[in-house]
Amino acid sequence: MESSSETAVPARNDDRVLVVMAKAPRPGAVKTRLTPSLPLQAVAAFYRCLLDDTLDLARSLSDVEVAIMCPAPDVEELARLVRTVDVVAQKGEGLAAGLISVFAHFAASGRQRVVAFNSDSPHLPASVLESAFETLIGHDLVVGPTHDGGYYLVGAKAAHRALFDGDGMGTKSALEALLARALELQLSVGYTDPFYDIDVEDDLARLAAELQLAPAKAPRTAAWLKQWAGTESRPGTGKL
Repeated sequence: MESSSETAVPARNDDRVLVVMAKAPRPGAVKTRLTPSLPLQAVAAFYRCLLDDTLDLARSLSDVEVAIMCPAPDVEELARLVRTVDVVAQKGEGLAAGLISVFAHFAASGRQRVVAFNSDSPHLPASVLESAFETLIGHDLVVGPTHDGGYYLVGAKAAHRALFDGDGMGTKSALEALLARALELQLSVGYTDPFYDIDVEDDLARLAAELQLAPAKAPRTAAWLKQWAGTESRPGTGKL
C-alpha cells in the first residue's frame, strides 16, 4: 500500500512529536489480560515499570517533543508521577478516542510529524522510532504492526478522525481495519518493523529472556521481570 507519488524532502527535526498512550498505574485498570495469572498490585507495579522505561526511551530521541495522552481522570496522577513531559487529557473514552485526540491536539497545533506510541514497548530499539518519523517524510501514515494483528505505533502529519473510529492499538483486527480505512481515505502508508507488545503471560517470558541479555534497554522492567522469573522458578511460592 506504499505510494511513490510523494517526493521525500528534507524535514526539520523540530517538528516531531512522540505521544505515549498511557493510563495511571492503578490496580485493575492496566494490563488486565495479565490479571488472571498475576495479582492486581503486581500488574500495576509492572505497568509502572513499563511506562517509566518507555518514557526514557522516548526521551532518548534527539529533537523530539514527548507528551502523554491519557484518559481525563488519570491526568492529575500521571502528571504527579511523570514530571518531565506534558500530560494531555483525551476527549472521550477508550483508546480510539485517545488516538483521535492525539492527532486533533498535536497535528492541529502545526506539528508536521506526530507519532502515537504504546506505553508497553520500552524494549523497542530507538532506531525504530526514528524510522517512524523518517517514514512520515514521504507518506501520509506510518504504522508499526504487532505480531498479533494490532499495532504498537501509528503516526500521521494531519488529523484523520475516520481512521480510528471504533479501533484501538493491540486488538487482533485493529491493523486490518486501520489499513482498510487508510485505503478509503487514499492515504499512503509506510511501515516500521513488526514487533511484539506485552499483553499475556507468554509475552512476559519472551521479554524477560530479551532483557536478561540486555537489561539496560529497560532497567526497571528488567528488574521486575527478574524477580518475577525467580518467583516462577521456585516450587510452591506461587506468582507475584
